[in-house]
Amino acid sequence: MIGIKSDPWFLGIDLGTGSCKSVAVDQHGSILGFGSGEYPSDSVQSRWKEQDPEAMLSGMIGSVRAAVESAGVSGSYCAGMSIGSALHGILAVDRSGRPLTGVMTWADDRASCQAGAAKETDAARSLYAETGCPIHWMYPLYKILWVKENHPETFHLAERFLSAKEYITHKLIREYVIDYSLAAGSGLLNTHSLDWSDTAMKFVEIDRSRLSRLCAPGECFTGISSELAGAMGIPPATPFVLGSSDAANSNLGAGAVSSWQSTCMIGTSGALRIFSSRPVLDPKARSWCYAVDKGRWLVGGAINNGGVAFSWLQELFNSASSITGKGARLEFKDLIRIAEGAGVGSNGLICLPFFAGERSPNWNLNARAMFFGLNLQHDARHTARALLEGVAFRMRSLHEVLGELSGDIRQVRASGGFTRSPLWLQIVSDVLDRELAVPSWGETSSLGAAFWALLGTGVLATFEQAEKLVKLDCSYRPEAANTAVYNRLFEIYQNVYDAMSRFFEPIAEVQKHLERKG
Repeated sequence: MIGIKSDPWFLGIDLGTGSCKSVAVDQHGSILGFGSGEYPSDSVQSRWKEQDPEAMLSGMIGSVRAAVESAGVSGSYCAGMSIGSALHGILAVDRSGRPLTGVMTWADDRASCQAGAAKETDAARSLYAETGCPIHWMYPLYKILWVKENHPETFHLAERFLSAKEYITHKLIREYVIDYSLAAGSGLLNTHSLDWSDTAMKFVEIDRSRLSRLCAPGECFTGISSELAGAMGIPPATPFVLGSSDAANSNLGAGAVSSWQSTCMIGTSGALRIFSSRPVLDPKARSWCYAVDKGRWLVGGAINNGGVAFSWLQELFNSASSITGKGARLEFKDLIRIAEGAGVGSNGLICLPFFAGERSPNWNLNARAMFFGLNLQHDARHTARALLEGVAFRMRSLHEVLGELSGDIRQVRASGGFTRSPLWLQIVSDVLDRELAVPSWGETSSLGAAFWALLGTGVLATFEQAEKLVKLDCSYRPEAANTAVYNRLFEIYQNVYDAMSRFFEPIAEVQKHLERKG
C-alpha cells in the first residue's frame, strides 16, 4: 500500500471511442496500476455511430476502480486526476443535463451532406482559416447542423451541445467546462484567439451560451462528486485537472513534446501529429491545427484506415475458412506471421488501403481501396505485407505534409496497437526514413492524461519536462536498402491514387445504389 503523505499518486483517464483506460502513476510518472472498461457503440443506421454517455461513465468508473485496485492504493489520497477523451464526439442535453441524443462519435458520418454543402459556401475558406479544421463530417459543427436540419425540435430543446468528456466532467465537478484542445476538435473554436469562433457559431446559428466555458488544460478544480468518488474508489477531495484531448495526450505521453518530434499512432485508425509554438495552417487545407494551450498547438492529420484495414483482411481469410469449415481462426499475430513471409515491397504489390474512405490529406470520403500490381506470383503473404506497407504509405503522406509545413521531423515516436508488431514498426521506419522510438508504456494517451494531473497540481513544472518521464523500450532505424525500395513504390502509389481518384465518386454512388437496392 502506498503511504498517503510520503507517496503521492496520480490518475490519468483516457475516455476512448470503444473503451476507457485508466492508469495510476507516482510523481515520477512510473506506472503503478492500470484498468480498462468497455462500452458499446450502436449503429442506429448504416455508418452512424452513437454511444450512450451513461454507459461511458459506467465504463470509466470500472476502469478507474480496476486501476486503483491493481495499484494497491484504494482508500489512499489521490494527489490529482485528469481526463482525456476522443475528439469529435457530440451530444445534446436539455436544461436538466439529460441527454437528448446519444454521443455521435468521430466515426459517425450522418453529417456528410451538411459538410459537403458547407464546402460550396462563401464561409468555407474562413471556417478553415479561423478554426484550423478542414471541412469534414467528423467535426461536431456539422453534426449540430445535422440535428438542426433533421430534428429541429431537438435542436431547440437542446440547452447545450457537449462532448462525452464535458458530460462526465459536469457529473464530477458540476460545471460545464471544456479544454482548448477538445474545443478545437469541434470545429467551433477560433484556434488563434482561443475563444469560440464567431464564424462557426453564425454558420450553425448557436451562441456561446449553448457551449461550455473554455479553460486551459492545466486548470485545477477542488474535489469531485462524493458519489462518483466512492464508486471509483478515490477520495472526494481529489484535485481534478481538466486535461486535454486523447490526441494531445498521446504526444505528451509518448514524450514527443518538441517541434522536431512527431507521434505516429496506428490503432483502429491512425494519426501523425506534432506540437508547435504557433498555429500552422495549410493553404491546401490538408492538415488540421488544434489549440492545446496558450502558446501551444497540435498540428497533424488523421487516417481512417489503420488496424481496421488489417482487420478486414483477417476477417476475409476467416470468413473463407468458416465457409469451407476448414482451419482455425486467424488472430492478429497469425496474420503478422504470414506477412513476415513476404519480402520488402511485397514483390511489387501495392495496397491503397482506403477501406473506410480517407481523411487527411485529401479528405475524400469516397476514396476506395485497391491492390495494384497483382499477378499470379502473389499470395496471402504478399497481400498481408502490402496492406501493412499501404498503411505506412498513408503515414508518409501525412509526414511529408507536416514536414513541408513545420520543418524537418527528425524523430518519430510510436503509439497504438501496431507497436505489438516489430515487422510493422520496421516497415514504418523504412517508409518514413526516420528513427521510430517506441515508449515502454504503450497506452500513451492515458499516461499523457496523468501528466496533466502532475502539471496542474504543480508537481511537474513545465510541459517539456514530461519527455524526461517517458521511458523508451526500443528504437527502429531505417535500413537504406529497404527505404530505396519504398521510395520507388511510394511514387507509384501516389500516381495510382491520382489516376484513380476521378473514379472514386462514381463507384461510391454505384455502391450506395446497390446497398439500398439489396
